[in-house]
Amino acid sequence: MCSLCGILGADDHWSSPVARNGVYSRNGEPLTRRREAAERRRVVNAVLAARHMKLDDWQGTSYVLSTATGQVKVFDALSHLWPEAEALAHAQFDPLDPALLAKLETRS
Repeated sequence: MCSLCGILGADDHWSSPVARNGVYSRNGEPLTRRREAAERRRVVNAVLAARHMKLDDWQGTSYVLSTATGQVKVFDALSHLWPEAEALAHAQFDPLDPALLAKLETRS
């Protein structure tokens, strides 16, 4: 998909910080949704740091995954994160790997 189509499309993933009519969401206020999205990125970035990667958002509509070497992937839903991270790392990436979780636990 080209990046323009990705921007124009909708992110209907459950983790999306976008209020939708007819869908219950405890994050009804824009400021609350932005805070929750920032917290999700903080947690994800703690996991991604093990692979020297970082996740940012772009205009609150897309995600930008980057590596220390300057590779970048842009995608529209948080549900695409792990496959994109594996593609950039050229290796499998298990965010629930016990060794990774133990490492994260010692950092906090």
